Amino acid sequence: MEGQRGVGGSAVFILKALGRGLILPPTASLILTLLGAILIWRRQRLGWAVFVVGFASLWLLCTPIVADGLSALAERYPALNPDRPVNAQAVVVLGGGGQRHHAPEYNGAVAEPIMLERLALAAFLARHYSLPLAVSGAGAEARPMSETLSRSFGVTPRWIEGSSRDTYENAQLAARILLPAGIKRIVLVTSSAHEWRAAHEFMAAGFDVVPAPAGVLAPRELGVFKFIPSPAGLMRSNAAVYELIGEPMRRLQAALRVREKFDRAVRTDAPAAAPLSTPGPTTMQGEGAR
Repeated sequence: MEGQRGVGGSAVFILKALGRGLILPPTASLILTLLGAILIWRRQRLGWAVFVVGFASLWLLCTPIVADGLSALAERYPALNPDRPVNAQAVVVLGGGGQRHHAPEYNGAVAEPIMLERLALAAFLARHYSLPLAVSGAGAEARPMSETLSRSFGVTPRWIEGSSRDTYENAQLAARILLPAGIKRIVLVTSSAHEWRAAHEFMAAGFDVVPAPAGVLAPRELGVFKFIPSPAGLMRSNAAVYELIGEPMRRLQAALRVREKFDRAVRTDAPAAAPLSTPGPTTMQGEGAR
């Protein structure tokens, strides 16, 4: 389970990351293409079919028009309108999207583009609404997030959570810090495709969430360039496919957690079993004989 800690939990997260890398584009398409090329030598028709599927899927996933279509399916929250009040108590921004621990141009840690997009919006909203800021991410992300916010945006996080390994733990560990401090209603900043899943994890952890997606779908490539494969198109497809797979998995894991809590409660409330005793004259007295 995602919430597990320690050696067993680390193994689960390693396998999860490995599986994600294998099934998401471009790896899955490349595997199909390679498999098709190998099969051509023995089963030509099947090999060519697999090869074409792999190559075509990679080509399509790289095209902006397909990437935007997938993004439209994954993004379920509109952009937050900064002209409207939010009545929130804090802004929370989630890690993810890459970082460098030593950037020579800054002589320090720095967030890379996807994470930087989240941090820029979080800093803007924190200043705009005069709200304190919390960051939540993995251990490798906390310092680059904090340093980038302070150095580039002039916003110093009030709370730093740097132990979470996925979105579920983002929510659970942030709740341990913020809820005791009286912070319940938050503006939650993450990438637009990730916002729906993240918001539901934070709501399940006890927060009232105002979604603030970063990088909301908007026209980027125009005209014929929408049909030309590009690295940016592949990145958007990768993020969208991950969330389209991740949302059903979140629901399944949430159901399993509810079932686990129910089973634990049943075991706790169950009456203790009667002690076993060896039949004999002393056990056949009083109520023990019934």
